[in-house]
Amino acid sequence: VQLVESGGGLLQAGGSLRLSCEASGRTFSNYAMGWFRQAPGKARDFVASINGIGSTTYYADSVKGRFTISRDNAKSTVYLQMNSLKPEDTADYFCAARSYYTASIYPAEYDYWGQGTQVTVSS
Repeated sequence: VQLVESGGGLLQAGGSLRLSCEASGRTFSNYAMGWFRQAPGKARDFVASINGIGSTTYYADSVKGRFTISRDNAKSTVYLQMNSLKPEDTADYFCAARSYYTASIYPAEYDYWGQGTQVTVSS
């Protein structure tokens, strides 16, 4: 499975951004998908995840109510809609695919990773 993220950028606090991650190589609906982020000098943190058909989602407490994960299996794409962005959301954002139907919040349980897309939120 190859994953390619897009949609990152530089914006001011309070703004919105939508990240996309397109997958190729296998049947997309067989994979749970997750978004993670890593700020400079910090560990990679869980942001959101979604199961194979999009019926179950999980969010980190820090993004609940502001971020929404969704997927379009016909397009083999997972999205992360980010609203009310804060400077502390600044990080490289990575999408990941897990070779199981059920979603997970743990990076170690994901098998494939994209190259990341940078999000910078200024105050």
